[in-house]
Amino acid sequence: MDKIELRKLQAFLRASFGNDSLRVLPAPRNPDDAEVHLGERSIASIVVDDEDGDRSFAMAMKIPVERDVLQDYLRRLFENDKLRIVPRPRKQDSVELNSGDDYLGVISADDPMGRSHTLQVAILDFDLEDY
Repeated sequence: MDKIELRKLQAFLRASFGNDSLRVLPAPRNPDDAEVHLGERSIASIVVDDEDGDRSFAMAMKIPVERDVLQDYLRRLFENDKLRIVPRPRKQDSVELNSGDDYLGVISADDPMGRSHTLQVAILDFDLEDY
């Protein structure tokens, strides 16, 4: 990822999660990937997907809490009360994360007991056009 993509991803994530403290930095081990930082802590990874000829990005964030406290945890982490957990139609194994009415991604349980989760956010190249 080049500096322009990193800057656009950072602006997109700041707007999406409502937190201007988010930073997107090159991954130390692979310059084609990136890390999302909140303060000094790395909270997520971003990988590039350009297999289909279209460039897109996949953000993955581990969430170390149980399902019943997901919304509160994410609201506190990002300091954004607009974040909402929404059930998925016909799906019991995952939920959606929205900011207000805007869809952000899918949260799936990492284990059968639901003690930890992963947020997956797909970012398409045209999502970054306004940044």
